[in-house]
Amino acid sequence: MSDTIIHVKGLTAKVKLNNGEMLTTVNNVEFSMVNGKSYAIVGKSGSGKTSLVSVLGLLNSSFEGEYFYENKLVNSMSDKSLSKLRSQKLGFVFQNYSLIEHLRVWENIELPLIYAKSKLNRQQRDDRIEELLKMVHLEDRKNDFPSNLSGGEQQRIAIARALVASPEVLICDEPTGALDKKTGEYVMQLLQSLVNQQNVMLILVTHDPDLAQNCDVIITMDGGRITDVSNST
Repeated sequence: MSDTIIHVKGLTAKVKLNNGEMLTTVNNVEFSMVNGKSYAIVGKSGSGKTSLVSVLGLLNSSFEGEYFYENKLVNSMSDKSLSKLRSQKLGFVFQNYSLIEHLRVWENIELPLIYAKSKLNRQQRDDRIEELLKMVHLEDRKNDFPSNLSGGEQQRIAIARALVASPEVLICDEPTGALDKKTGEYVMQLLQSLVNQQNVMLILVTHDPDLAQNCDVIITMDGGRITDVSNST
Protein backbone atom coordinates (compact mmCIF):
# COMPACT_ATOMS: atom_id res chain seq x y z
CA MET A 1 0.00 0.00 0.00
CA SER A 2 1.16 3.53 -0.81
CA ASP A 3 0.77 4.73 2.77
CA THR A 4 3.00 1.99 4.19
CA ILE A 5 6.16 3.56 5.57
CA ILE A 6 7.78 0.58 7.29
CA HIS A 7 7.58 -3.10 6.36
CA VAL A 8 9.79 -5.78 7.87
CA LYS A 9 9.88 -9.47 7.02
CA GLY A 10 11.83 -12.17 8.83
CA LEU A 11 13.57 -9.51 10.90
CA THR A 12 16.05 -10.96 13.38
CA ALA A 13 18.58 -9.10 15.53
CA LYS A 14 21.24 -10.45 17.87
CA VAL A 15 23.67 -9.07 20.43
CA LYS A 16 26.98 -10.51 21.57
CA LEU A 17 27.18 -11.28 25.29
CA ASN A 18 30.29 -10.86 27.43
CA ASN A 19 30.91 -14.61 27.27
CA GLY A 20 30.96 -14.47 23.47
CA GLU A 21 27.59 -16.12 22.94
CA MET A 22 25.00 -14.50 20.67
CA LEU A 23 21.61 -13.62 22.15
CA THR A 24 18.64 -13.25 19.80
CA THR A 25 16.77 -10.10 20.85
CA VAL A 26 14.38 -9.87 17.89
CA ASN A 27 13.25 -13.18 16.46
CA ASN A 28 11.79 -13.46 12.94
CA VAL A 29 9.17 -10.70 13.13
CA GLU A 30 7.01 -9.39 10.31
CA PHE A 31 4.68 -6.38 10.24
CA SER A 32 3.86 -3.14 8.45
CA MET A 33 3.35 0.38 9.76
CA VAL A 34 1.39 3.03 7.90
CA ASN A 35 1.43 6.80 7.82
CA GLY A 36 -0.67 8.77 10.31
CA LYS A 37 -1.03 5.92 12.81
CA SER A 38 0.31 5.44 16.32
CA TYR A 39 1.89 2.16 17.43
CA ALA A 40 2.66 1.06 20.98
CA ILE A 41 5.29 -1.63 21.46
CA VAL A 42 4.79 -3.29 24.83
CA GLY A 43 6.26 -6.20 26.77
CA LYS A 44 8.24 -6.97 29.88
CA SER A 45 11.90 -5.97 30.27
CA GLY A 46 14.10 -8.02 27.97
CA SER A 47 11.28 -8.80 25.54
CA GLY A 48 13.07 -7.10 22.63
CA LYS A 49 11.23 -3.77 22.46
CA THR A 50 14.25 -1.49 22.48
CA SER A 51 16.21 -3.81 20.19
CA LEU A 52 13.37 -3.67 17.68
CA VAL A 53 13.06 0.11 17.66
CA SER A 54 16.83 0.49 17.36
CA VAL A 55 16.56 -1.37 14.05
CA LEU A 56 13.43 0.51 12.96
CA GLY A 57 15.15 3.78 13.86
CA LEU A 58 18.18 2.88 11.73
CA LEU A 59 20.41 2.94 14.81
CA ASN A 60 21.39 -0.71 14.35
CA SER A 61 22.09 -2.06 10.88
CA SER A 62 23.25 -5.50 12.08
CA PHE A 63 20.14 -7.56 11.45
CA GLU A 64 18.86 -10.39 9.28
CA GLY A 65 15.72 -10.38 7.15
CA GLU A 66 14.28 -7.55 5.10
CA TYR A 67 13.49 -4.00 6.15
CA PHE A 68 11.72 -1.74 3.68
CA TYR A 69 11.35 1.99 4.34
CA GLU A 70 8.93 3.53 1.84
CA ASN A 71 9.52 0.52 -0.42
CA LYS A 72 13.30 0.98 -0.34
CA LEU A 73 15.34 -1.91 1.00
CA VAL A 74 17.27 -0.62 4.01
CA ASN A 75 19.60 -3.65 3.95
CA SER A 76 21.21 -2.46 0.71
CA MET A 77 21.78 1.16 1.78
CA SER A 78 25.22 2.58 2.51
CA ASP A 79 26.03 4.05 5.92
CA LYS A 80 25.88 7.52 4.36
CA SER A 81 22.41 6.86 2.92
CA LEU A 82 21.19 5.45 6.23
CA SER A 83 22.46 8.50 8.10
CA LYS A 84 20.73 10.82 5.63
CA LEU A 85 17.46 8.89 5.86
CA ARG A 86 17.60 8.87 9.65
CA SER A 87 18.29 12.60 9.96
CA GLN A 88 15.66 13.65 7.42
CA LYS A 89 12.81 11.21 8.05
CA LEU A 90 13.01 10.14 11.71
CA GLY A 91 12.71 11.92 15.03
CA PHE A 92 13.65 10.45 18.42
CA VAL A 93 12.50 11.05 21.99
CA PHE A 94 14.14 9.14 24.85
CA GLN A 95 13.38 8.67 28.53
CA ASN A 96 16.46 10.63 29.65
CA TYR A 97 15.71 13.59 27.33
CA SER A 98 19.29 13.59 25.89
CA LEU A 99 19.51 17.38 25.79
CA ILE A 100 22.96 18.97 25.49
CA GLU A 101 23.60 20.68 28.81
CA HIS A 102 25.85 23.49 27.53
CA LEU A 103 23.43 24.50 24.77
CA ARG A 104 20.44 26.76 25.29
CA VAL A 105 16.94 25.48 24.60
CA TRP A 106 16.75 26.98 21.11
CA GLU A 107 20.18 25.57 20.23
CA ASN A 108 19.12 22.09 21.34
CA ILE A 109 16.03 22.29 19.16
CA GLU A 110 18.08 23.44 16.16
CA LEU A 111 20.51 20.50 16.27
CA PRO A 112 18.57 18.14 13.93
CA LEU A 113 18.47 20.89 11.29
CA ILE A 114 22.26 20.99 11.40
CA TYR A 115 22.57 17.21 11.17
CA ALA A 116 20.08 17.07 8.30
CA LYS A 117 21.92 19.89 6.49
CA SER A 118 18.67 21.78 6.27
CA LYS A 119 18.33 24.40 3.54
CA LEU A 120 16.32 26.68 5.82
CA ASN A 121 17.89 30.10 6.26
CA ARG A 122 18.44 31.71 9.67
CA GLN A 123 15.05 33.42 9.77
CA GLN A 124 13.23 30.26 8.69
CA ARG A 125 15.04 28.27 11.37
CA ASP A 126 14.16 30.82 14.03
CA ASP A 127 10.52 30.79 12.92
CA ARG A 128 10.40 26.98 13.03
CA ILE A 129 11.94 26.89 16.51
CA GLU A 130 9.51 29.54 17.74
CA GLU A 131 6.57 27.61 16.27
CA LEU A 132 7.57 24.45 18.13
CA LEU A 133 8.22 26.28 21.39
CA LYS A 134 4.69 27.65 21.20
CA MET A 135 3.34 24.19 20.44
CA VAL A 136 4.88 22.79 23.65
CA HIS A 137 4.02 25.99 25.58
CA LEU A 138 7.62 26.84 26.44
CA GLU A 139 8.31 29.91 24.32
CA ASP A 140 9.45 31.82 27.43
CA ARG A 141 12.25 29.27 28.09
CA LYS A 142 13.98 29.73 24.74
CA ASN A 143 17.26 31.03 26.17
CA ASP A 144 17.39 28.80 29.25
CA PHE A 145 19.80 25.91 29.70
CA PRO A 146 18.38 22.39 30.29
CA SER A 147 19.51 22.43 33.93
CA ASN A 148 17.03 25.24 34.59
CA LEU A 149 14.07 23.16 33.35
CA SER A 150 11.93 20.57 35.12
CA GLY A 151 11.83 17.00 33.85
CA GLY A 152 8.52 17.60 32.10
CA GLU A 153 9.83 20.77 30.46
CA GLN A 154 12.97 18.99 29.28
CA GLN A 155 10.88 16.23 27.72
CA ARG A 156 8.71 18.78 25.92
CA ILE A 157 11.86 20.43 24.56
CA ALA A 158 13.07 16.98 23.46
CA ILE A 159 9.80 16.52 21.56
CA ALA A 160 10.21 19.93 19.92
CA ARG A 161 13.75 19.00 18.92
CA ALA A 162 12.55 15.69 17.45
CA LEU A 163 10.00 17.54 15.31
CA VAL A 164 12.07 20.47 14.07
CA ALA A 165 13.15 18.77 10.83
CA SER A 166 9.53 17.71 10.12
CA PRO A 167 10.07 13.93 10.37
CA GLU A 168 7.42 11.54 9.13
CA VAL A 169 8.15 9.02 11.91
CA LEU A 170 8.56 9.83 15.60
CA ILE A 171 10.15 7.09 17.74
CA CYS A 172 9.69 7.42 21.49
CA ASP A 173 11.40 5.00 23.89
CA GLU A 174 9.72 5.26 27.32
CA PRO A 175 9.20 9.04 26.91
CA THR A 176 7.16 9.32 30.12
CA GLY A 177 9.17 6.85 32.22
CA ALA A 178 10.92 9.54 34.27
CA LEU A 179 7.86 11.79 34.65
CA ASP A 180 5.07 11.95 37.21
CA LYS A 181 1.66 10.68 36.11
CA LYS A 182 0.11 14.07 35.35
CA THR A 183 3.08 15.30 33.32
CA GLY A 184 3.30 11.95 31.55
CA GLU A 185 -0.34 12.21 30.52
CA TYR A 186 0.26 15.70 29.15
CA VAL A 187 3.25 14.50 27.12
CA MET A 188 1.20 11.60 25.74
CA GLN A 189 -1.61 13.97 24.73
CA LEU A 190 0.96 16.10 22.94
CA LEU A 191 2.34 13.10 21.07
CA GLN A 192 -1.12 11.92 20.08
CA SER A 193 -2.02 15.37 18.77
CA LEU A 194 0.96 15.17 16.42
CA VAL A 195 -0.45 12.00 14.90
CA ASN A 196 -3.90 13.51 14.50
CA GLN A 197 -2.95 17.00 13.34
CA GLN A 198 0.38 16.62 11.53
CA ASN A 199 0.03 13.11 10.11
CA VAL A 200 3.15 11.90 11.90
CA MET A 201 3.56 8.17 12.47
CA LEU A 202 4.28 7.46 16.14
CA ILE A 203 6.17 4.43 17.48
CA LEU A 204 5.93 4.35 21.27
CA VAL A 205 7.84 1.91 23.49
CA THR A 206 6.23 1.74 26.92
CA HIS A 207 5.69 -0.41 30.00
CA ASP A 208 2.53 1.53 30.81
CA PRO A 209 -0.65 -0.21 29.55
CA ASP A 210 -2.66 2.99 29.98
CA LEU A 211 -0.32 4.88 27.64
CA ALA A 212 -0.42 2.02 25.15
CA GLN A 213 -4.21 2.25 25.01
CA ASN A 214 -3.85 5.76 23.58
CA CYS A 215 -2.27 4.32 20.43
CA ASP A 216 -4.10 2.95 17.40
CA VAL A 217 -2.24 -0.37 17.37
CA ILE A 218 -0.63 -2.29 20.25
CA ILE A 219 2.23 -4.68 19.43
CA THR A 220 3.10 -7.09 22.24
CA MET A 221 6.56 -8.70 22.38
CA ASP A 222 7.89 -11.61 24.41
CA GLY A 223 11.23 -13.33 23.99
CA GLY A 224 12.02 -11.32 20.89
CA ARG A 225 8.85 -12.40 19.12
CA ILE A 226 5.63 -10.52 18.41
CA THR A 227 2.96 -12.43 20.30
CA ASP A 228 0.00 -10.16 19.62
CA VAL A 229 -1.05 -7.24 17.41
CA SER A 230 -4.32 -5.59 18.35
CA ASN A 231 -6.23 -2.40 17.72
CA SER A 232 -6.81 -0.40 20.88
CA THR A 233 -10.40 0.21 21.91
